[in-house]
Amino acid sequence: MSSPHQKLRPATVPNPFFSRAHPADASNPRTIPAAVNVRESAIVMLASRGALDAAQVAAANRFRALWEAMGGAGASGIDPGRLVVDGGKMPDGISQRQINAGQELRRCRALLGVRGYRLVSLVAGEGRSLHEVAGKDKRQRLVAADLLRWCLDDLAGLWGIATRRR
Repeated sequence: MSSPHQKLRPATVPNPFFSRAHPADASNPRTIPAAVNVRESAIVMLASRGALDAAQVAAANRFRALWEAMGGAGASGIDPGRLVVDGGKMPDGISQRQINAGQELRRCRALLGVRGYRLVSLVAGEGRSLHEVAGKDKRQRLVAADLLRWCLDDLAGLWGIATRRR
């Protein structure tokens, strides 16, 4: 039973049980029908309305994975002023995965700039809605949505994800 805060829509999603070792057919489909909660995040909501294409959604999902690998706003245990020298050890609690994610997020910030990175961090990383980020003014929300699409196109280009030609 769904809660009143869920809005489910039918969608076709990749089959998690698809086996590449066997040909795709009725018993081994590549995609399956599923119900998707469009209120899960602003990215899912915008994608369900057709405001984001598949490459933009893929870029947002990759950004979110990097964001979550860093522990949200960033690994607070990383001290950038502390250098690891010969024979030194990495600070405890910081994995190589977090370091790689931090480096990739640094590349994203350099590409998007402060405003674009903040918007993508709030919407794709933290899952905030455009109402929370841009306020109640419709013009501000439309501008924020446009900027989000442009930033996601830039990220898709950075990561080699195909984007539509404009």
